[in-house]
Amino acid sequence: MADVAAFKEQVNQGYQFKGEHFQLGIAMLDGQAVEGTPVLVPLQTMNRHGLVAGATGTGKTKTLQVLAEGLSNASVPVLLMDIKGDLSGIASAGVANDKINQRLQQMGLTYTPNAFPVELMSLSEEKGVRLRSTVIEFGPILLSRILGLNDTQEGVVSMIFKYCDDNQLPLLDLKDFIKTLQYVSNEGKKEIEAEYGKISTSSTGTILRKVIELQQQGADLFFGEPSFDIEDLMRIADDGRGRVNVLRVTDMQSKPKLFSTFMLSLLAELYANLPEEGDIDKPKLVMFIDEAHLVFQEATDALLQQIETVIKLIRSKGVGIFFITQNPQDVPASILSQLGLKVQHALRAFTAADRKTIKQAAQNYPETTFYKVEDLLTQLGIGEALVTLLNEKGIPTPLVHTMLVPPTSRMDVLTEQEMDTLVNQSALVKKYNQEIDSESAFELLTSRIQEASQQAAQKQAEKEAEKKTAAKPKKEESIFDNTAVKQATRTAANILTRSLLGALGLGGRKKKSLF
Repeated sequence: MADVAAFKEQVNQGYQFKGEHFQLGIAMLDGQAVEGTPVLVPLQTMNRHGLVAGATGTGKTKTLQVLAEGLSNASVPVLLMDIKGDLSGIASAGVANDKINQRLQQMGLTYTPNAFPVELMSLSEEKGVRLRSTVIEFGPILLSRILGLNDTQEGVVSMIFKYCDDNQLPLLDLKDFIKTLQYVSNEGKKEIEAEYGKISTSSTGTILRKVIELQQQGADLFFGEPSFDIEDLMRIADDGRGRVNVLRVTDMQSKPKLFSTFMLSLLAELYANLPEEGDIDKPKLVMFIDEAHLVFQEATDALLQQIETVIKLIRSKGVGIFFITQNPQDVPASILSQLGLKVQHALRAFTAADRKTIKQAAQNYPETTFYKVEDLLTQLGIGEALVTLLNEKGIPTPLVHTMLVPPTSRMDVLTEQEMDTLVNQSALVKKYNQEIDSESAFELLTSRIQEASQQAAQKQAEKEAEKKTAAKPKKEESIFDNTAVKQATRTAANILTRSLLGALGLGGRKKKSLF
């Protein structure tokens, strides 16, 4: 039998914080909740990132919901990636049931239903604010990373961006980039090579195929205007709570490259535009990425390195990132080591590979004398998890088997009518859901090519006319074409005419006689 008093002392020392915090649950020992052992989460270290992992049906999504509610109540804006479509219910108040009441009674808490200020968002045609980015904002390096290009091809992409910048050809959407790529390979090749150097046709062909592959996953919907302002992710509602932005990406499971594109673009935009904050009392924004394996599923080594770099550095900007996934091994080790808060739900051991994964997962947590972690990982109940996090000094807290508090918002999706109401009330929908097709590289290059084609056609027509004139045979000159003969003929005709008129008495004025 474990020493309950020693356990309580360890939990209370490890999970008491001076700054702002909220309750995640209550500590458990030998399968029972231990009274007076609240497991708290300090806001000060929520920008140190985190992981919520566990098998299907163990309560990961509800844990995510609890974390989002705690942050919103503390005036911290939240961005939720809603892959499964079951997070929109946070906009509506929850309803207590027997299981919820029984759990709260064990914790010594009461249930207060609550709805949270929500903004629905989308990368496609789903209901909500449309998130877009222009190609020029994405930049040549990021675009090359997402396309998986080599150094030579990346150089061509950089050259295209430089050429467009020098010649006032805005790259707004993918058709602008494709048109420029085709132009530098054909009509504009001499012009480009004179200014920027040789271009390999094989390189432009490869880049074009990669862009088309990205288009097939729906990237045309993401690239374009109006471009989303990241400041709109960090809004505070009128009641002082942080706004919860629910990005509905239920169609992204079949489009992992597009999802990776968006995530990398968003992280890079946040890092590039937010000022350095250092250690602050609470984060400026916290992102939750559900089904996180989609971010890494088709990522190249270069892309993984880019993501790892941004995650390491973005903490100092006051942004926290939480990955939610079934298996902790879905997250690369280099990124996993950057995650301060770990909430591990139950894992299932059906195969030898599963048992190996569980053993590895157990080794990732602080050592404890109160639990056999490897065994406990397969015995955790629904809504229970092993928890460890960084305290205000950056030191890991003791590993605690935790009974998690239930969400106070609805643990289900909104109806279509409820979604329509949210969308109709949104000021951001009016701001971003109008499509803008400004004059850009596509239109300008198309006009230039048409003008060049017309000039070429006109020159060709003139050449053809000259050829026809030069080829036309000269008429043989007859005796009557001679100038002298023509003049003699006219003179003879005049004399004959006058003689004839004189014979008829019509010769004109008579000369005066001397008589």
